[in-house]
Amino acid sequence: MNPRTLCHGIIVLGLAGSAAACQPERTLDLLLINGKVLDGAGNPWFFQDIGIAGDRIAFVGDAALEGIGARDTLDVAGLLVTPGFWDVHSHADPESPSGRPALPQLTQGITTVVLGMDGRGPNNITEIFAGYRANGIAVNVVRFVGHGSARSSVLGMENRAPSAGELERMKAYVERGMQEGAAGLSTGLYYTPGTFATTDEVVELATVAARYGGTYDTHDRDLGVAYQGVGYLGSIREAIEIAERAGLPAVFSHFNAQGPANYGKAPEGARLIEEARARGVNVMAGQHVYDASGCSLVACTLPRWAAEGGEDSMKARLADPDVRRRLRPEIAELVGMVGGPSKLRFTDRRPELFGRTLADVAAQRRQPVVETILELLAAGGNASVINHDIYDPRNTDFLAQQDWMMTCTDGGTPVFGQGIVHPRAYGGFPRKLRQFVYDRPIIRLPFAIRGMTSLAANFYQHPDRGLIKEGFYADLTVIDEARIRDVATYDEPHQYSEGVVHVVVNGKLALRDGQATGVLAGRPLPHARSAKPQT
Repeated sequence: MNPRTLCHGIIVLGLAGSAAACQPERTLDLLLINGKVLDGAGNPWFFQDIGIAGDRIAFVGDAALEGIGARDTLDVAGLLVTPGFWDVHSHADPESPSGRPALPQLTQGITTVVLGMDGRGPNNITEIFAGYRANGIAVNVVRFVGHGSARSSVLGMENRAPSAGELERMKAYVERGMQEGAAGLSTGLYYTPGTFATTDEVVELATVAARYGGTYDTHDRDLGVAYQGVGYLGSIREAIEIAERAGLPAVFSHFNAQGPANYGKAPEGARLIEEARARGVNVMAGQHVYDASGCSLVACTLPRWAAEGGEDSMKARLADPDVRRRLRPEIAELVGMVGGPSKLRFTDRRPELFGRTLADVAAQRRQPVVETILELLAAGGNASVINHDIYDPRNTDFLAQQDWMMTCTDGGTPVFGQGIVHPRAYGGFPRKLRQFVYDRPIIRLPFAIRGMTSLAANFYQHPDRGLIKEGFYADLTVIDEARIRDVATYDEPHQYSEGVVHVVVNGKLALRDGQATGVLAGRPLPHARSAKPQT
């Protein structure tokens, strides 16, 4: 046993003999000793001890040498200690009983989630955050206010431009969200009703967020599979234009190129981001490293004009034989763009759909694929699907190496064991580490951890999180590098990841020895807003 470990043992166990020489001069709440520490800034790991007092990191160094003890000590020898991970595009549900414990997140090492994505964030942030404080949440939460929510509150699902008065009401919706602590404006321009908005409309709303120092988060208009869309590169250009004109940072949700036609084209999209950054636009992105996306049957197979007005309007439209005639070739083209009917697998719980591909369902019904889609949509209930092979592994590998790339799951907090869900909800972060750092060393470990921690904390303007540094909030993840891996699969998704040993959230152990403690130490993280005068 080395002297440091021996002295720690004396302090912790109160052993006789040399105890007097090792008595702590300072007692903290929690001490992690002998760990391989990655500080989150991209530096190499080094052996250090980490002491926590309350919700902050109070000590980083050699605890035995400095006379530091603690009421609770964990020997993490042989384990990697990092800042807690930030999931920068999440659909977690901390308000629900099943989502509040956040087990899919904690078992990945996630301590902070960013919500209100895809333009769907409500603006009653104060009320939502008060609920978090009253009921408790297991991880920290950052929230966005949504363009789609603002638009639907004023225009519903109509496909038209707002009047001047309606635009002001939409801007007021966003402003309330920003005043109450939203981190910025999110859009889902691929989805209805966001797809009905012009670039100018989004700029107007993004300008409101900019006045409060907010960020623009976008599921951009066309990742490459939108019917008669602006195209993969055109979509990136539009998002950058919105950020540049509105004067705020931008982040691309789950950034990648979709569809077989865009295999190998990630460098072209990355070049646009690099060019924008070079001229001073703060553009970043998030990434999950799966080859499949989660979608809905409407979003994957129906042109947006046919979805205008919501489900009832869509069903009425699909009852018109003339509309069906127009739709058949358009639907067929869309199905081809996403890889064909065998690539769309239903996660809908209806037994006739559950777990089957669109090709299988059509064959079972003995009808063409397009007719199957029309009948399913006309019957109501927007079926959920997983779109396999929509992402090219070469694109994903390339994007993982970009220094502006953060990490996300794009996953929620499903009820454990119920239904077929995308495995990314359970495995996004361990999968990236296992596949991209350990099994295939595409990126170095300090680089990967930086993208999961300090890069996100700094971008979302929480300068006292994301690093292992004295004075910072104590969000920590402790990993067994030999065991870290995702276990969830497309066939059996409800499996927690392995290899995350301990997780500390705001100084409290949320996961200890791989088991949830039940402690709900997460907090809402309102944006530190600083309103700018209008010009």
